[in-house]
Amino acid sequence: MALAALASGCGEQETGNMASFGGGPPPVVTEAVLLGDITDSYTALATARANEAIDVTPRISSVVSAIHFEEGQDVGKGDVLVELDSREIRAELDLAEANLRERRSRYGRLEALAASQVVSEVELEEIQAQLQVAEAQVNSARARLEDTIIRAPFSGEVGLRRVSVGGLVQPNTIITTLDDTAVMKIEFSVPEEYLSVMREGLDILASAAAWPNRAFTGTVASVDSRVDPMTRSLAVVAQMPNADRALKPGMFLQVDISRRRDNVVLAPEGALVPRQGRQFVYVVEEGRAEERQVSLGSRRPGQVEITGGLEPGEQIVTQGVQRIRDGLPVRMAGAPASPPSASGAAASTGRRTEISEMSMP
Repeated sequence: MALAALASGCGEQETGNMASFGGGPPPVVTEAVLLGDITDSYTALATARANEAIDVTPRISSVVSAIHFEEGQDVGKGDVLVELDSREIRAELDLAEANLRERRSRYGRLEALAASQVVSEVELEEIQAQLQVAEAQVNSARARLEDTIIRAPFSGEVGLRRVSVGGLVQPNTIITTLDDTAVMKIEFSVPEEYLSVMREGLDILASAAAWPNRAFTGTVASVDSRVDPMTRSLAVVAQMPNADRALKPGMFLQVDISRRRDNVVLAPEGALVPRQGRQFVYVVEEGRAEERQVSLGSRRPGQVEITGGLEPGEQIVTQGVQRIRDGLPVRMAGAPASPPSASGAAASTGRRTEISEMSMP
């Protein structure tokens, strides 16, 4: 008898709910799940580097005798930057050249005597070896003399001067810096899922806090051949023209990267029903609402990517989700509501009667 009363109450509640919608299933608005394209956006943090950059240092220890540049000056490849004291090295070169001339003269005389067998072959070979040593000494002195003239290895902009005339410099002494900033290198990393997007020649767009109203454009120059196993990211280097020197080495930039994907399952954002950290939708099948959990991907205005739980072409409820639940009959908005038929009422009565009979002792 208790089960019969409970079944009767449930039937009356369901009838009451349907009556509140004009005597039929609640009206809902549905839309079809579609395939479309979506663009993912990612902002990478980047650092600007000079295309070429060095610390200008001497190769020998000596005293600065002349400085031929100004701080911040543009210099060309091969321009003289600094001269070092070369008096001692020039003296060594003069001595080496004099020794070389003496060895050549002696070798010439012995070579003539060797032809008449007055001088043995062994003596001739010894003087020939001495001649080669003298030539090497001259070449060494000339190379050291060239090291007293410090030239720019490439065109660029020199930095601050760190030495003065008369100062003693060592091979580890930084005289100044030289940066080729006509073209900047932009170094950044992207997640591994962007591996299919990153390629040489890809156009990129960057912004800098120092220039808030300006966008910088460039192209990807190289992509690392390995993915970092710790961060699962890919190192990328882009080149960016910098004719006006707006970008400086070491600056912080933000690079915007886009990735377009086709044939993505898209659903209206209004169809989502969040519950306890999960997302659900109601799929209409054969006039009834079926609650189904879905997994989401990227979003765009009004639409969301469905990565699992739905198939293209399925009808999902976008309006009226508050009035329905899993398994409840629904009707499309605008369709006439059909009152319960006599056979349906009889069937309901029959179910209640059957429950009552099963509950009898």
